Amino acid sequence: MSATTTNSGRQGRLLTLWAPEDKKFWEREGEAVAKLNLWISVPALFLAFAIWQVWSVVAVSLPGLGFKYSTNQLFWLAAAPALSGATLRIFYSFMVPLVGGRRWTAISTASLLIPAIGIGFAVQDNTTAYPTMLILALLCGLGGGNFSSSMANISFFFPKERKGSALGVNAGLGNLGVSVVQFLSPLVVTAGIFGIFGGEGQTIVKNGQTVQVWTQNAAFIWVPWIALTALAAWFGMNDIADAKASFAAQAAIFRRKHNWLMCVLYLGTFGSFIGYAAGFPLLIKSQFPGVNPLAYAWLGPLVGAVIRPFGGWLADKLGGARVTLWNFIVMAIAVMGVTVFLPSAGNEGQFAGFFVCFLVLFLTTGIGNGSTFRMIPVIFLTEAMRGVDKNNAAAMASANKEGNTLGAATLGFTAAMAAYGGFFIPKSYGSSIALTGSPHAALWTFLAFYVICIVLTWWYYARKHAEMPC
Repeated sequence: MSATTTNSGRQGRLLTLWAPEDKKFWEREGEAVAKLNLWISVPALFLAFAIWQVWSVVAVSLPGLGFKYSTNQLFWLAAAPALSGATLRIFYSFMVPLVGGRRWTAISTASLLIPAIGIGFAVQDNTTAYPTMLILALLCGLGGGNFSSSMANISFFFPKERKGSALGVNAGLGNLGVSVVQFLSPLVVTAGIFGIFGGEGQTIVKNGQTVQVWTQNAAFIWVPWIALTALAAWFGMNDIADAKASFAAQAAIFRRKHNWLMCVLYLGTFGSFIGYAAGFPLLIKSQFPGVNPLAYAWLGPLVGAVIRPFGGWLADKLGGARVTLWNFIVMAIAVMGVTVFLPSAGNEGQFAGFFVCFLVLFLTTGIGNGSTFRMIPVIFLTEAMRGVDKNNAAAMASANKEGNTLGAATLGFTAAMAAYGGFFIPKSYGSSIALTGSPHAALWTFLAFYVICIVLTWWYYARKHAEMPC
């Protein structure tokens, strides 16, 4: 790294001067640098989500390959990446100010090679022990952890009025990895696209016919892209000197009420998105056996991911709290719709109605993801600026840094807590089906939680004279 700082405040890949709230600085050079970092961050996060959710596809395919796992074990494999990913997010939340956004993005992206290569070899042998598969599923959580550090990093680059849109783009296009892995996997497994380097195919019976598949391709297809993106992050992104902060400084969020409140709300939005995405293929398979789950499951995450940037933009325009409140109301209605169309005693259910209601759920999780993540940086910047003399430049700079640091840490930590939804939702399906023969009990529990989210959003953020309007 060069020891010479340029006039623009750069020292190699380190930005020694970064003031996005300064409009002249932003127009002169800030916007271009911020966008470059955003557009490298997006594919890195996309690949992280693809690896995180690859088990939602692979788990469905295992019985046909001769793996003797129970339905509950398959739900465990689909849910395990969310459990480990959520736990890793707790640590990843604090890594950007400690290590640097460029360094950590490159390192965390490169780590995705471990589960991608491991799964590719494991699925080629149907005698692979279940504990081995479970460990590989847990390693996919490396992809889940990346979200917290990625969002925290991007939040430092953009001014207050652009954070919602920027975070929406980063997360929304990153979330597309969930949909693409569910759409692309059934296609790439049909041919030996890697030749002798990809291993031999497996013979399965499909629709009464014997066909050959290369299930390992569902994991191997991501390997070259992971390597290229890790290199792009290392050589193309930037670290921000002002973003440096100790763990102790960031840990102040644990004493802030709004950190915990936003954990609940983001669990309702992103936790629902990732949980529904992880469990959707297996839920379709268990409730509508005559339907090919992989033909439909990818559409839900696609809708949720594509709409997320719109949710951030809409929150920038109308206010995050207002958008979030109405979003939760629609989510509650959609869950009730799902229960109506599910099979029940003497009723085979209606797949079309079930699928439409789930698409509405995915749509609202995407909008809510964008709106809640717009709320968080605004809350902490507003809180930090209260009572600060606006004529005191030093005090304003200090408050701005504190607000950005705590906002970024909260973005990461709430993402960690919300990711547990990716474990609990598919596991709730499995438990509900095992205990009652139906997923209805799980869905009614989700509905009750959405009602709690509606009350919290209205009371603290959306009502007239709310404690923290945002």
